Amino acid sequence: MKITRLLINHMQQPIGISDKELTFTWLIESDIRNTKQKRYDLQVALDDQFEQVIWHQNEWSQQSTNLAYQGPDLVAKTIYFVRVKVEDFAGNESVWSETATFETGLLDSDQWKGQWVTTANQVINQKDQSFKPFTGLKYFSVDKPVKKARLYVSAYGIYSAYLNQEKIGADYFTPGWTDYHRRLQYQTYDITEALAFENTLTVTVAEGWYSGYLGWEKKKDTYGNFNAFIAQIEIEYEDGEQAIYGSDGSWSELSNHWLKADLYNGEIQDLTHQSQTLAPLQVVSMTKEVLIPQINEPVQKQEEIQPVALFKDPAGRLILDLGQNMVGWVKCRVQGEAGQMVTLVHGEILDKDGNFYRDNIRDAQQKDQFILTGEIDTLEPNFTFHGFRYVELINFPETIKKEDFVGIVLHSAMPETGYFETSDPLLNQLQHNILWGQKGNFLDVPTDCPQRDERLGWTADAQIFFPTASFNMNTYNFFRKWLKDLRDAQLESGEVPFVVPDVLKGVFANNASKTTAVWGDAATIIPWEMYQRFGDKAILQENYETMKRWVDYICGQGAEEFIWDTGMQLGDWLALDAEEGSFSGATDEALIATSYFAYSAEIVAKTAKVLGKHQDYKVYQQVHDNVKEKMHERFFTPAGQLISDTQTAHIIVLLFHLYPIDAKDKLVQRLIELIELKEKHLDTGFVGSPYICQVLAENGAIDLAYHLLFNRDLPSWLYQVEKGATTVWEHWDGIKADGSFWDEGMNSFNHYAYGSIGAWMYETIGGIKPKTPGYQQSIIAPKLNQQLTQATTRFKTLYGDLESAWSVKDNELTFAVKVPANTEAEIVLPKVSNLMLVQREIEASWQPIHVGEQTGESIVDLGIARFKVHQELSKPVHCQKDELLVFVGSGQYEITYQLGNEA
Repeated sequence: MKITRLLINHMQQPIGISDKELTFTWLIESDIRNTKQKRYDLQVALDDQFEQVIWHQNEWSQQSTNLAYQGPDLVAKTIYFVRVKVEDFAGNESVWSETATFETGLLDSDQWKGQWVTTANQVINQKDQSFKPFTGLKYFSVDKPVKKARLYVSAYGIYSAYLNQEKIGADYFTPGWTDYHRRLQYQTYDITEALAFENTLTVTVAEGWYSGYLGWEKKKDTYGNFNAFIAQIEIEYEDGEQAIYGSDGSWSELSNHWLKADLYNGEIQDLTHQSQTLAPLQVVSMTKEVLIPQINEPVQKQEEIQPVALFKDPAGRLILDLGQNMVGWVKCRVQGEAGQMVTLVHGEILDKDGNFYRDNIRDAQQKDQFILTGEIDTLEPNFTFHGFRYVELINFPETIKKEDFVGIVLHSAMPETGYFETSDPLLNQLQHNILWGQKGNFLDVPTDCPQRDERLGWTADAQIFFPTASFNMNTYNFFRKWLKDLRDAQLESGEVPFVVPDVLKGVFANNASKTTAVWGDAATIIPWEMYQRFGDKAILQENYETMKRWVDYICGQGAEEFIWDTGMQLGDWLALDAEEGSFSGATDEALIATSYFAYSAEIVAKTAKVLGKHQDYKVYQQVHDNVKEKMHERFFTPAGQLISDTQTAHIIVLLFHLYPIDAKDKLVQRLIELIELKEKHLDTGFVGSPYICQVLAENGAIDLAYHLLFNRDLPSWLYQVEKGATTVWEHWDGIKADGSFWDEGMNSFNHYAYGSIGAWMYETIGGIKPKTPGYQQSIIAPKLNQQLTQATTRFKTLYGDLESAWSVKDNELTFAVKVPANTEAEIVLPKVSNLMLVQREIEASWQPIHVGEQTGESIVDLGIARFKVHQELSKPVHCQKDELLVFVGSGQYEITYQLGNEA
């Protein structure tokens, strides 16, 4: 037994963190079954020998995730050392873990000695009114041995910093996107090893989200009409002396080769430019109170893609095909004439004739231009990103070849945590598309699309996709930061805007209430889902008041008590049962709004219970019950039928359990009929589609759920796959069967909302679900289907890898499970009644076990003790209908048995 990973704030060796949110999570590995931590011993010290321990926790506890620091106040700019060891219930004790470290940042605005600085001569591109990036320059010397050196830096805009012509760090689009008037992140970089005797630091700042174009109305200067940065170099010498070089009027401006840089429109670089020092930078009076350490993973280069083709389309354009709809940019090497300008124009798709198509990009130019030197030039943007698969190459030399190009993929550097693979290649491609939709849209905030003039943090898309996202990647820090953005964006009245950060300010479709159901419900749904996935009550504590204020706001809406039927509602967005010319589906919008009202009230009640707020629990549980009762009066007939006779209406009422007590079976049957009326196809939009398979599977119609998943014609998930999609589309019929497009105004081919089916695939085909928040207890219960002969699913929980793999051959099921240490699992084996069960262990030391007679819920003669985890489990093995439930502790298990003819 050993500790193989010790994380601080879900990161390894974080630098420049806050003192307000500090947690420890460690991973235990053991080759002994049923390993469960009984006690931990954790130390935080000022030295790596742990002679100066400042906090020592020696607790009898099973907690090994999200352990909050409760020691003395931390000191700014200080490195701390952490180690942990554990003991299990069998008395086995690990050795100390490898020492982990974390370093605090500048914890108070007074610690910033640097000033905000900007260019003394801001240059504006007259064509589109964009601000030319500017560069700040500082020379400094280091004349004796250095113990530690750090750069603290932030910007109103996005910056890139270089020390001695080498990029500092691997991050892009720093400081990230927040409401800059409320919170502005700064980054901390270790520059110790990069220092020389004479040093040159440059910081280049572009518009980014701060003052660049945002939204489809061509608005600029959302947060300000200039750009600035603040920087501070701190050097600690071996002799104890310190030196601080803060940005101020002594720093100079250095001319640079950027003529323009915009997130939507791209960059223009003049590579023939020769830099020269200009006037001193200008100090500007800007607050430092908003500066906070970064808490989410930065955007970084994640991988490189080699192009698959270089060809001319029927219109004669030279087109580069990356083979994958991706987000980032193209890097290339080219030699042309001095002064020659080459242009790269990015797009997602080819039309039915094979021509490069860009109408769906709307007003985003997605164009990079470079003026060549005549030598071999490396072309690469820095302050923009594009969503694309195809690139039109304009004015490139005829000798250019596809090997001269590479696609650089960028997204927030969240570790991938999920693996899902089956015997069906189309289903595997769907999982690929879902993951790449997440890669493309998780760039500092969860955006709706990465290519057109939008790229905004739509709240409904985020809450719908969150469970899937959190299987694919560790989204803890990403969404913890975004929920802070949401709290900043919430209005005093409790309204939660359409997008976060809120650049629309309620102007979407002239909506006077500045909010809508489903979208605003991200305020309750995401914190609750985060708690389920990561088991951290701190997420609930941080967001509790926001969650309450959202439900309180809804309570104040509407002429009829406990029914939300006021304001603009977006309804079942992009549903196929919509009227011609409408984006909202046919489902009664008040029913959708009121259903989510009930669900959010229930979440707040459950959250209050978890946090020990018993009076609040009673209040919001009563709100939920009242809404549910009013729904029965408003939206149901006396016979228990829904007035809104759509698939989505039935899905959400069943999903949230909002039906009259005797109406469930009728609702399930009517949902099935509505699907069959569409020849076993869905016609749902953003509200119904994520949950249609879940609701069917949970209500006895698993075969129909699988039928919807495996459909290959319109509308279906696999239709997109067969059309060659490499990401998920915004519309079911983004490309119609005849090759024509749905609509040029709103037709993204990288839009993750419908990728939310991914969570159901993990949980149903793979069978992996949390039984308790954070997966300390899991359920592994795959549901078999005749169209699949094999599925392998792995998920990296905070405790370690949880794995489920099954295969069927000659009517024999082989089922392999891995349960991480310090957890246990409930394994549900399907179709086992009156069948032989054979237990084959990895250590191969057990004999076959035969299923004996069933007595009530218990099964006897199974060698129960072999599965027994701990004393509290009175029924470690029992039978429920035709499924065998086996309770196991940590370890690896392989079970093989013959399926019945009914399987």
